[in-house]
Amino acid sequence: MEANLRWVALTAVAPVAWGANYYVTHKFLPPDSPLYGAALRALPAGLVLLGLSRQRPRGAWWWRSAVLGLLNVSVFFVLVYAASQLLPTSIASTVMAVSPLAMMLIAWVLVSERPGAAHLAGATIGLGGICLMLLTGAGGVSVPGILASTAAMLVSAFGHILTKRWNNTGTDVLASTAWQLTAGGLFLLPVAAAVEGPPPALSAPALLAFGYVALVATALAFAAWFTGLRHLPAGTVGMVGLLNPVTGVLLGTAVAGEVLTAQQLCGLALVLAGVALGRPTRAGRRGGVRPRSSVHPASDPPASPPPAIPREDEGTREQGAASAVDAG
Repeated sequence: MEANLRWVALTAVAPVAWGANYYVTHKFLPPDSPLYGAALRALPAGLVLLGLSRQRPRGAWWWRSAVLGLLNVSVFFVLVYAASQLLPTSIASTVMAVSPLAMMLIAWVLVSERPGAAHLAGATIGLGGICLMLLTGAGGVSVPGILASTAAMLVSAFGHILTKRWNNTGTDVLASTAWQLTAGGLFLLPVAAAVEGPPPALSAPALLAFGYVALVATALAFAAWFTGLRHLPAGTVGMVGLLNPVTGVLLGTAVAGEVLTAQQLCGLALVLAGVALGRPTRAGRRGGVRPRSSVHPASDPPASPPPAIPREDEGTREQGAASAVDAG
């Protein structure tokens, strides 16, 4: 249980960094260069992680990295950049609060990870809290911004669960994250040059902002997020993601001088209650349908070897299960 809580704490680094990323992008980065903005976020982060991991893709991971880089990086980063520029930070992050439910449903289909009652209840409570915090009736909301944020949420939910499905064979998380970011950045550069022309001139604050966006909100955050997806149920990871909009609101109060109303404070309490309700428990991880990605667990080996004959039968079954997963 203590190990699970450590994985939750590590995973929480990602949504907190992403919640701050909305504000940084909206405040400091050029509003008319979403393609360059996404490329300058992805490629430096990918190269840094690539230098740390020092591993190249092998076998199927060449095309898997391309597919995941296109979904999790190229398309997602452009949509998030556009949403950050078109919407207030609170509204943009509100739409992303629906991602826990999307991740649970997609995980059910792709990795046979059926959401538990606690996960569904926690996601519903957390979503209600987000609505209390952020849906305050403010006018002037950009419809293209809402569409961009919704598309980003759906693309990321699908891409992250696909990453969980394909990362079930012991591939290093840092290396696979580096491959995705590098591939996504390389996809974006020629498109940005063709559509947006020369790169935008960047001021000193913009350069510092890109440093945060690339190193903290991308390299560190994605490594933490995909590590969480490997060790925790998708429902738990999705609900930890509710900290994204919470961070956006709290950052607004601390930096922009906004004041939390009683309604928003109640919403914040509901979000934290939803995250607590959906945290992994010893009983919860034993119950329900085991995800396919747990055929080769990264940790927690059996406490003691079984008798000789059952172990042989169990090993045969495990090899057959592993072959079925790898074929998928």
